[in-house]
Amino acid sequence: MWREMALLGGLLLGACAGPALAADDKPLLQAGKKTLYQRVLTTPSCRLGDQPGAAGGKPQPAFTRFYVYQRQKVGDGEWLKVGPDSYGETLGWIDAGCAVDWKMQMTLALTNPAGREPLLFFRQRETLDKLFGADDPGKLLKPIRANLAGQGRDAAVVAREPDYAVDLAKRFYLLPVLDAREIMTEKGFRVRELEVASVTAAEPKSAEQAARDKAGEVNTLKGFSAAVVFVIDSTISMGPYIDRTREAIRKIYQRIEQEKLLEQVRFGLVAYRSNIKEVPALEYVSKLYVDPAKVQGGEDFLAKMAALKPATVSSSRFDEDAYAGVMRALDGIDWTRFGARYIVLVSDAGALDGTDPLSATGLDAAQVRLEAKHRGVAIYSLHLKTPSGAKNHASAEAQYRDLSNNPILNKPLYYPVDAGDVDNFGSKIDALAVAITGQVKAAYRGEMAAGSALGADADYGGKADATLLEDTAKLGHAMRLAYLGAATGASAPPVFHAWIGDRDFVKQNVPTTEVRVLLTKAQLSDLAEVVKKIADAANEGLISPNEMFERLRSVAATMGKDPNQLQKGGKSATLAEMGLMAEYLEGLPYLSEVLSLDEETWKGMEGLEQEKFIRRLNTKLKYYQKYNADADRWVSLAEGSDPRDHVYPVPLEALP
Repeated sequence: MWREMALLGGLLLGACAGPALAADDKPLLQAGKKTLYQRVLTTPSCRLGDQPGAAGGKPQPAFTRFYVYQRQKVGDGEWLKVGPDSYGETLGWIDAGCAVDWKMQMTLALTNPAGREPLLFFRQRETLDKLFGADDPGKLLKPIRANLAGQGRDAAVVAREPDYAVDLAKRFYLLPVLDAREIMTEKGFRVRELEVASVTAAEPKSAEQAARDKAGEVNTLKGFSAAVVFVIDSTISMGPYIDRTREAIRKIYQRIEQEKLLEQVRFGLVAYRSNIKEVPALEYVSKLYVDPAKVQGGEDFLAKMAALKPATVSSSRFDEDAYAGVMRALDGIDWTRFGARYIVLVSDAGALDGTDPLSATGLDAAQVRLEAKHRGVAIYSLHLKTPSGAKNHASAEAQYRDLSNNPILNKPLYYPVDAGDVDNFGSKIDALAVAITGQVKAAYRGEMAAGSALGADADYGGKADATLLEDTAKLGHAMRLAYLGAATGASAPPVFHAWIGDRDFVKQNVPTTEVRVLLTKAQLSDLAEVVKKIADAANEGLISPNEMFERLRSVAATMGKDPNQLQKGGKSATLAEMGLMAEYLEGLPYLSEVLSLDEETWKGMEGLEQEKFIRRLNTKLKYYQKYNADADRWVSLAEGSDPRDHVYPVPLEALP
């Protein structure tokens, strides 16, 4: 699959063959495609002229995406007539030699650098081979990093990742892949060596400039603050835990007031229950009691929290609408005001699945987790395993592990409280609040080390979970890197061609990059339509398994697929082979459980497994609707392009 990533963005310098002339109402199609147009990305040398072959022209911003409407030979070279979008507008001509083809709109996002060494961009792939093939890559890296630290350069390195996290949502950047291959390292990990492109090389920083930057970092960190929002199940059984949370917050407010950190640490509170149409006496599904951006200190917080009482009636199900509570916290609070962002979910029950008719959001754990990731919010799950919920413990644990799986630590921030012990729960709340406050205090002092606040208040945590403290320290470090990245305007390394690994050389289980697929409005709409048709057919298949794939063949036929192609492969033909995969998804570097599904596999599934498959499809549909409505995350890749060709950076895991 990743060998096909050599075509990721199709960035092979040999252009698709096309006719010398074409009508200007539509761009040229890519070779062998029926719906995908030819696109190129500009490099810093591109100039836009009125005629092919003309000297001069207007310089173009690097990495502008243009659609190709005509190709014309001029002497030994080729020129492209280009436009900003696919809707007929053309701007002029550029030399094909200054641009690179981009067949598939994909880009890489750099992960938060906490817990790994900054990513190095190497001149030659052979350097990656040596590092990944070594028993001790750290030994080979040591002189390279020493040169970078002392001289600001090394002969093997084109660029170095910034020390701080680069937020793709705030500072969108393109890091397309020109070539790729998958290898097995000496340590036994599968990694991908990627040739990437960026804009242009910058002058390396001197040691003196690096020292000045470090001094500036200390001052910048003085503005670092934290928001801790408790999202609490407020149903009839939760009274003791609400009281214990209130006690923990009262104690921590006393402490932060003494240390004059009131402006640096804020707490918030959201409560949730379940569907009020089913049980009106529950009063609300979710409610924001305290907004951390507006609270005026401890007394104000506790006065507002005093209004929170457990429900007086039971819900219609044991599971409650936990995802509605988390989404209320994510959507209802201005998280951009805080550097460290935490949600602490407290519940003694599972969460309503997104496909449950009682669900207010229609989302599952995976989609809610992606929303939290987009906002830079870490979710802790404190799961109260009370005796009354014994039959629910396993399913709830699976949900909350998924919800709180943290991409920085590469593990779930899930902490069970056995038997729902109130004292044990209280010690965890105490430890968490103190650890987060300690991280903010350390930042105010200008300390960046991941463990700088560890142990400082250990006596205050009582029976504190050491794992929880360690996780919080590492997260605090990562969030300071993200804060510094936003405060200093950190951007992707300005290189042009270089080779990187998608895993850290030393900690090879830690990813350095994530893939984003850039979909237009039409493509997202098309994707949602196809997923809905597959889900509808699957629903029918639950009643009559023989009907599902016949229905899907009919769907494919209505989409204009070749009837002969639909019969090839018989029962072993996958949904992708039947033609249900849109061309913009072909060759993506991921394994799709949907598009790799065949008739034999479907019929071999148990009923419960089939139902889970359908639920996953339906929750992804809800998420695509959220993408479509999210105006802030749509990106223009060319000045003046039609909004219909703006793109949304969809994570691979959100695809079907």
